[in-house]
Amino acid sequence: MRLSSFLPRALLGAALLLTLMVAAGDPVLAGPSSPPKGEKPVIEKVVKTDEEWRRLLTPEQYRILRQKGTERAFTSKYHDFKGKGVYHCAGCDLPLFSSEQKFDSGTGWPSYWAPLAPEQIRTQDDSSFFMKRIEVLCARCDGHLGHVFNDGPPPTGLRYCMNGAALKFMGK
Repeated sequence: MRLSSFLPRALLGAALLLTLMVAAGDPVLAGPSSPPKGEKPVIEKVVKTDEEWRRLLTPEQYRILRQKGTERAFTSKYHDFKGKGVYHCAGCDLPLFSSEQKFDSGTGWPSYWAPLAPEQIRTQDDSSFFMKRIEVLCARCDGHLGHVFNDGPPPTGLRYCMNGAALKFMGK
């Protein structure tokens, strides 16, 4: 068989194989995909050992993010901060809140009326300290961020009261 007659068949075979791989959803070839309309995107979890978290975080960040601690009111570097940009999770760098949704709640903690996207956070009931509250966690690393209350401003009426040590600011 001559090379000149083999080459077109080989190219045709390679093109067919590539088409089948993309159609089958090969993640390398298909590239990033969006979820079907109406479905939330899946956020890939960050899982680390306790020792890995201790090496990655400051003692204060570890106490808050991994042990569900709370910083004292008016001690966060972000409670009165006015910079423009996005607040990320200090544990895994997931973008969580925008400065455009930040407001002064008068509570001493950075507060937001909405997250950047609902799928970036998750909530769960918290009945610690003889109170009923809703805890806010990072959807990627399950780090404790703070709590959400229903006494916020329009348009949501919510107050996401976050621990500044659980966040890191990325300016515009």
